[in-house]
Amino acid sequence: MRLIVLSLPATYTSCMDFSPPFPLPDAEKLHALQRLDQFREWRSLDERRYCLVCGKIITGRQIQVAGGTSGDGPSRLSCPTEGCNSIPMDWALLTDENLAVAKMVSCEDDVTSAPKMADSA
Repeated sequence: MRLIVLSLPATYTSCMDFSPPFPLPDAEKLHALQRLDQFREWRSLDERRYCLVCGKIITGRQIQVAGGTSGDGPSRLSCPTEGCNSIPMDWALLTDENLAVAKMVSCEDDVTSAPKMADSA
């Protein structure tokens, strides 16, 4: 058996490279959320979701819209949290349990980002 190795040029870029997020008027952004989020219904940009990946509560206004602007408009939605690569299927409706977890994650973030006290020894 022979192993075939494909070598790609250094200039090769992944097909996952997307255009950066861009601002949209409210009506267009709501339409993009309604069209691209196949998992949950959006009635308003003020609706909130719990991101299962980063643990943050996000609103429709904060969600980033990016991608091609063909006849059907933008092609992808993403979480606004820096470093979070979640997509609509990762955004849960708010429940008491999700709110409790989000509060716990927020408290943990506050503790880890607090300045460290120097030892006085």
